[in-house]
Amino acid sequence: MECEPIPDINGRTLCPCDQFPFARVARGHQPADMKLFPRILLAGTVLAATSSLFAKTLIHAGRLIDGQADTARRNVTIVVAGDRIESVADGFTTPAAGDTVIDLKTSTVLPGLMDMHVHLDGQQSADSYTEGFYLNPGDYALRASFYAKKTLLAGFTTVRNLGDTDYSTVALRKAINAGWVDGPRVYTAGPAIGTTGSHADPTNGYSDEVINLLPHTSTFNGADAGRAVVREHVKHGVNLIKIMTTGGVLSLGDSAQGAQMTQDEAKAVVEAAHEYGLKVAVHAHGSEGMKRAILAGADSIEHGTFMSDEVIALMKEHGTYYIPTLSAGNFVMGKAKIPGFLPPSVAAKALLVGPQMIATFQRAYQSGVKIALGTDQGVAPHGENAKEFVYMVEAGLPPMKAIQSATLEGAKLLGVEKDLGTVTAGKFADLVAVPGDPLADISLMTKVSFVMKAGVVYKQ
Repeated sequence: MECEPIPDINGRTLCPCDQFPFARVARGHQPADMKLFPRILLAGTVLAATSSLFAKTLIHAGRLIDGQADTARRNVTIVVAGDRIESVADGFTTPAAGDTVIDLKTSTVLPGLMDMHVHLDGQQSADSYTEGFYLNPGDYALRASFYAKKTLLAGFTTVRNLGDTDYSTVALRKAINAGWVDGPRVYTAGPAIGTTGSHADPTNGYSDEVINLLPHTSTFNGADAGRAVVREHVKHGVNLIKIMTTGGVLSLGDSAQGAQMTQDEAKAVVEAAHEYGLKVAVHAHGSEGMKRAILAGADSIEHGTFMSDEVIALMKEHGTYYIPTLSAGNFVMGKAKIPGFLPPSVAAKALLVGPQMIATFQRAYQSGVKIALGTDQGVAPHGENAKEFVYMVEAGLPPMKAIQSATLEGAKLLGVEKDLGTVTAGKFADLVAVPGDPLADISLMTKVSFVMKAGVVYKQ
């Protein structure tokens, strides 16, 4: 086939088909300059790559709970482009060439779930009080990666890790972000902070010899020392600060209710954290410790077991979040009845705290305190986080409110509601699905069958 030669922009005389490589092939014509032929192959490769780049994932959801609306939508298409949600539309959209369709027409799709209180580098067992003598920092980090994957596959795509050993979950966060291991988005506080002899003191209740051997890098005394500990945590790359203002259940040598941080100390720690742009989560079972933390400006109260009416009023006034951790309460209450599983002093506290947690939760919800879901997993087994939905609903929280506590409310507490927490165009494509309707049967939240984080499917 003959073509009339024309000059190109470089002054060469070429067949016009040489200006348009695909036309040459279509016309069965050999290029005037055979050196240009590889450009045809390159152009085809680029076209294929471009087609793949713009391919989208269409999720056909039979039911959508978007994390914000008080009712579910039926028959919805969620379009995912890259790591973000591009659109949410009624009906089942027909895919374009190259698109992927995920059929969830018999399921309920929800935003990726959020647990605001976990401890990924450990899990309570009969050996918990001695394992620290055998494990190295690397052991904790590797164990955290194992539990992180279980958490992700349970549908929890974002967590706050409120206390670890030797900053193990800072290393975990780096590994997940680098793609070395699978896990949720991790916002970590590093080791919990408290005063000497407090629930945060790792040597609390041990012998003098052990106390003298082990370091106390996260304990302090006095306001200035509290600021210094916060700054040390900042240096290690934490996302938030966790403090202990009362005793705890699982520590050996203290009362769960007693206050363990002065007003000045609490204020100094919270102010230092906020100056660095970090929020503060507060372990507190007793009312006085809660009161001091709230007045200091803390962002959330964890457990809140013996919350008084005064504390409830203060939480509402200051907008402080409440993280109930009913899973932990139920777990330790059950294990306290097994001889030898918990030390006697711990078992006694567990039997006191467990039942009270449920009553406090009911009062706090009915009073209008802001609630975000948190389990304290690492006490109860990792991967069973969704049991918290069942406990909250059994205690009187409507199923939709329970789901919102683990989606939009969690995102608000973290300060990431622009990117996470609801199924909305422009937000990260963190999506999960359960079979059937969890509003009719909340236990379905424990049967997550589909998990996507940032557009990547981890479970289907």
